[in-house]
Amino acid sequence: MDNFDYQKNRELLRLATAGSVDDGKSTLIGRLFYDCNAIYEDQLLGMKKVSKKKGFKEIDLSLLTDGLAAEREQGITIDVAYRYFNTSKRRIIIADVPGHEQYTRNMITGASEADVVLILVDASIGLTNQSKRHLFLASLLGASHIIVVINKMDAVNYSQKVFEKIKNDFINYATKLNIKDLEFIPVSALKGDMVVNRGENMPWYGGDTVLYYLENTPFTDRNLINFRLPVQMVIKFGERLRGYAGKIESGVIKEGEEIMVLPSEKKTKIKSIIVSGHKVKYAFSPQSIIVRLTDEIDVSRGDMIVRGNNRPEISSELEVMLCCLTNEPLRQGKSYLIKQTTKTSRVAINSINYRLNINTLHRERVDRLELNEIGRAFLKSNDQFLFDVFIKNRNMGSFILIDEITKNTVGAGIILNKGQKKAKNEKKKNFTKRGAVLWFTGLSGSGKSTIADEVREKLEKRNIDCERLDGDIVRQSLTKDLGFSRQDRDSNISRVSYVANLLSKHGVLVLATFISPYRKQREMVRKQVSDFIEIFVDAPLEVCQRRDTKGLYKKAGQNEVKDFTGITDPYEEPKKPDIHLRTDKIPLDECVNKILAYLENKKLI
Repeated sequence: MDNFDYQKNRELLRLATAGSVDDGKSTLIGRLFYDCNAIYEDQLLGMKKVSKKKGFKEIDLSLLTDGLAAEREQGITIDVAYRYFNTSKRRIIIADVPGHEQYTRNMITGASEADVVLILVDASIGLTNQSKRHLFLASLLGASHIIVVINKMDAVNYSQKVFEKIKNDFINYATKLNIKDLEFIPVSALKGDMVVNRGENMPWYGGDTVLYYLENTPFTDRNLINFRLPVQMVIKFGERLRGYAGKIESGVIKEGEEIMVLPSEKKTKIKSIIVSGHKVKYAFSPQSIIVRLTDEIDVSRGDMIVRGNNRPEISSELEVMLCCLTNEPLRQGKSYLIKQTTKTSRVAINSINYRLNINTLHRERVDRLELNEIGRAFLKSNDQFLFDVFIKNRNMGSFILIDEITKNTVGAGIILNKGQKKAKNEKKKNFTKRGAVLWFTGLSGSGKSTIADEVREKLEKRNIDCERLDGDIVRQSLTKDLGFSRQDRDSNISRVSYVANLLSKHGVLVLATFISPYRKQREMVRKQVSDFIEIFVDAPLEVCQRRDTKGLYKKAGQNEVKDFTGITDPYEEPKKPDIHLRTDKIPLDECVNKILAYLENKKLI
């Protein structure tokens, strides 16, 4: 599901809520809706009637999400309940997942695609084994942001001491996990404190309310770098013309780009792209598209269209984390069907390395995984898998196991690495010792993209891992909802710097080309990124206007483009850039060599 509502240009946030039984998840969600006036009148009337029937003086807000009859009777959540919630800034899909241990598989379903996971805790009880399980699963599933909401603060007299103790208990457990962002908010879902409104009972807490956090936390977990199009279907247009349909699992593609079809490794170009029946110049994840290729080559369902210099991993063996979803154990040595992207193959569980005790995080030797148990395993197939590891690409790094006879889904997992044997003829990449972000700033037409593309080509020839973040492409996808006001430009740069920092942490040299006209913006990026290299691509305004490769200066002069840097909006030149390139005085190859020499001197290449 996409992070954007393309019709209304508002971000779509995917939220999963989890917690132990009676922690108050359903009440919290009900409070969120109620205080935002987001409950339909007929729903509210029905909730009031049921509450009165139960003898409650106030409306029971948990009734909003406890939709199954068994849930209403027992006062618990069993199934994954999805709710849709609009605010002035975002559209939010809430997956309310069950708290019972026996419904761990349901939590995996609800949290597997979440941008934010909210874990609810009862302030009078604190950290439980089930809370540990939820925290572990959220980290395992790669949630970018996790918020621990400590509920029922009214039951402990809104005690700051209780809040701090629970927070420290969580942090001590979380240090053993791979968590990017962990926040804590004390609330009373019953009374409404710190959910939508701050209330007056916790003046000692100066952080965000739950609603403010959900509306304003930046998230950019979509992989827009690695283009992956698993072929779902071959479509014929007449006798000779063919198109290839599928969902873009990650990345961006443009008409005319050179691509490669795997596993055949045949190269060709994108002749045309069709989205929703219309020809377009580009497409991006997670759009479903049809592409036509310049050359007639053999492409079938299960093949994958990628860029030749940016391929997924290829192996017949996988190292995975696996969860059993059925009463029939997953057994070492048994064969199953595996569905990964559009391809279904036969696979065997070659070995189960260990089962993970989620409460203690200890590893236990087993030869099977029972219902809801999670373990590390090695899978082996006669087919080749085309994949990215889960931490890099969720869509390409996840799979399900299917029973060969019943066709029931019996397991789900994420790919950690290749198996024990590496694929044949694999080209080794020369990864840099550490990553860095090369930030190209300058006026439109100064030469930023031209230089960055040349640098990337030189780096790729050395087999150095690098990626390009281009301002135009990002504006068409990741930040499509933003305009060009100063505030929107700041938001644009904030999202881009988040993506760039993640890539650089994995040893990638990121070449980012953005006008980024304000010094404050660039200083913000410098603070967020470990290795930030500011490259000032400098050309006088009149030179840029003469070049005007995109015709933007002409449009700005005719008032067709507002807030255009250099014309109606100022550009603040860097005072002390790491690299200064005067493109009106030195040729392209000299600019490129100057950057490469800088990287060599810094021992980045």
